[in-house]
Amino acid sequence: MSAWTTILLLVISNIFMTFAWYGHLKLQEMKVISSTTPLIFIILLSWGIAFAEYCFMIPANRFGFHDNGGYFTLPQLKVIQEAITLGVFAVFTIFFFKGEALHWNHLAAFLCLIAAVYFVFMEN
Repeated sequence: MSAWTTILLLVISNIFMTFAWYGHLKLQEMKVISSTTPLIFIILLSWGIAFAEYCFMIPANRFGFHDNGGYFTLPQLKVIQEAITLGVFAVFTIFFFKGEALHWNHLAAFLCLIAAVYFVFMEN
């Protein structure tokens, strides 16, 4: 598996995870569910979506890990995943929650995460 395949799988898994964590808020906004919808229903719905996330995340980590023939160390995989998570979240927020605005400090935080990716790939 190439490094890019690992990253693609991480992106897909994070799309599912973002929907699992925040999609119910959009469903509520769209009046598909209400604030009185039982929490257990929301949890089970999110778990179902999260199962799809795991179907991409586990192979990405398993095959992307250097001890399994991949290209990344464990810290590199984690930092890449966190950077992807914030990128996917930003896109999700912009396109699905138009009332939520991203500000300069959000961009600054994201740039710090990009710096974290840089530092985790630096040679010791």
